[in-house]
Amino acid sequence: MKALIVAVCFLALIGCHSHPPVERGDEVTLRGKPVTLVGESVKVGDAAPDFVAVAQDMSEKRLSDYKGKFVVLSVVPSVDTKVCSIQTKKFNESVGALKTNSVVLTVSMDLPMAQKRYCAAQGVDKVVMLSDFRHWDFAEHWGLRIKESGLLARAVYVIDPSGRVVYAEVVPELTTEPDYDAALRAIGS
Repeated sequence: MKALIVAVCFLALIGCHSHPPVERGDEVTLRGKPVTLVGESVKVGDAAPDFVAVAQDMSEKRLSDYKGKFVVLSVVPSVDTKVCSIQTKKFNESVGALKTNSVVLTVSMDLPMAQKRYCAAQGVDKVVMLSDFRHWDFAEHWGLRIKESGLLARAVYVIDPSGRVVYAEVVPELTTEPDYDAALRAIGS
């Protein structure tokens, strides 16, 4: 009986402190129609939230693995679509112009095998591809999961070597490209 009372009190305590995730419906559209983003947005000046995602070899990578570097975080709904492919290729081409202590991470919900196939077919070999399919950890911590589709909203962030967000762009229309030049200027390359 005592264990039951403790369990009920614990569940009541958890219930009192749990909050439904924030939903934002005024930031992003898909072909002009608003979509709902789930979670808190990450802004310039914030400490970049750590996350775990899956690499093409199925190993787990964390943002914190790249601490001490400038990180361009390129987020796409799916690399197999036209604009996402353009974005991924553009950042792949830009890697050589970045400071030596820089890395580009492309994050999507695509399965690692699909990312690997895409990279091989498209000659994408300089960005680190990461999938959020397993844990949705990136989606949760960065507030970019599209409620209606489960995909990620298109965005670009730049994180400085100390782990602070110095550039943030959540692209307002999913079918358009981000501002590549502004992101690259944030690194000062």
